[in-house]
Amino acid sequence: MNQIDRPITNPIVVLREESDDWAILFNPDTANAVGINPVGVAVWKMIDGKRRIKDIVLEIKASFKNASESAFEEISSFVDTLAKHNYVGYELKTTTIVE
Repeated sequence: MNQIDRPITNPIVVLREESDDWAILFNPDTANAVGINPVGVAVWKMIDGKRRIKDIVLEIKASFKNASESAFEEISSFVDTLAKHNYVGYELKTTTIVE
């Protein structure tokens, strides 16, 4: 993944927010679930197919005062992991071929 990628959430994945700001992502197709921390929840909510990873990182840095200097790498890795387990994907741009 790079800075121009625009991830989008898998529409069947369910986000269940807990009272302590943590959450669980559940994929009913695979029956897999993963716990995510408050930053992960914020990232998840920004994954809309419109924002690039670097845009998400900028918003996280603005929202979380203690965001690390390696936020881009950490968030990219998080989204990559979500993609590997089919929680997120990427919209494909189609081109029309005119003959």
